[in-house]
Amino acid sequence: MNIMSKRYYFFAFSLVLIIAGVIVFATNGLPLAIDFKGGTLLEMTFNGSKMPTTTEVIQIYAEHDANDPQVQFSGNMVLVRSDTLDTPTQDAIVSEMNTKYGDVTLQLSGTVTPSISQEVTRSAMIAVLVATLGIILYMTYAFRKLTHVIRYSIVTIVAMLHDIFIVLSLAAIGGKFFGWQVDSMFLTAVLTVIGFSVQDTIVVFDRIRENSAFLRRIPYEQLVNHSIVQTLQRSLNTTLMTFEFILLALALFGGITLREFSIILLVGLLSGAYSSICIAAPLLIVWENKEWKTWFKHSDTSEVVSQ
Repeated sequence: MNIMSKRYYFFAFSLVLIIAGVIVFATNGLPLAIDFKGGTLLEMTFNGSKMPTTTEVIQIYAEHDANDPQVQFSGNMVLVRSDTLDTPTQDAIVSEMNTKYGDVTLQLSGTVTPSISQEVTRSAMIAVLVATLGIILYMTYAFRKLTHVIRYSIVTIVAMLHDIFIVLSLAAIGGKFFGWQVDSMFLTAVLTVIGFSVQDTIVVFDRIRENSAFLRRIPYEQLVNHSIVQTLQRSLNTTLMTFEFILLALALFGGITLREFSIILLVGLLSGAYSSICIAAPLLIVWENKEWKTWFKHSDTSEVVSQ
């Protein structure tokens, strides 16, 4: 299989996905949950025969001076995120739900202040920066015997950023069309995707390092492609069998609180496996061959006239 010959198709595919997310993000912003901007979360179970509609929930909140709540349904469960509500207001809302729809159980109630949300945001940024620094240090040490070792560190970080952008694009699109919100569970998914992406990329690069010791005479592109084919089955088996089937089950049957997390993690891990094979390794070839020198040049052609 000559996988590396299709590298520019892989680049174009990723670019389309990221640009689509960037457009949605630029027009609508990232849908931050109360974990990052502060607010109140109420999770209610309706055990009676009647369920409210989204409009009815919004109207009840408006009666208690709580505007623009985010409402999500899962079976007989309703999850509502809103601006910060004090305890009497929360009790009043649940009481009115009970009066109108009967037998309403408050399963979860939580309030996050802006100061806590700022701390969460700061911790998230620090975590990503520390992970990036750790990648650079580890790659520099582990691949120190290879020439151009810094390439492997930089390309690993590019692949990691690719996966982060894919996840952010998915979150922006999900927020636009499905009412998703970026919360602390989303942060957990992003950090998990970063770890998996780096780990899978290192496995691929390690095989390239091993093969470069005894396959020195073949072209670099052929060396990388050979290494990819050797690790392809392992990457697919690990991703599909260990993670994807479990996450798919959680996404389908895990309920409203786990659905977004499972879908984001599902796509993120697929992106991590994809980027290690179709983004990171091809970038090494582009760098080795300095292919950017011919990107904007037309090949010279000449006519051969036989006499």
